[in-house]
Amino acid sequence: MGRSQNQKTRDKNKQKLPQVPKQLKSDGRDIEFSRELADQEDLKALARSEAADKRAKQK
Repeated sequence: MGRSQNQKTRDKNKQKLPQVPKQLKSDGRDIEFSRELADQEDLKALARSEAADKRAKQK
């Protein structure tokens, strides 16, 4: 048994294990938003953001 046999199994295992499980990944949004306290500019920005997200997901 040579040294290379141990390295192959070790390296293969690392490729299969994700760093973060899929259910724990976030979409990058960490903003809390209250529609009751939002003004017109906030609502426009929210609409632009949602439109940009749709365009990005279509690609």
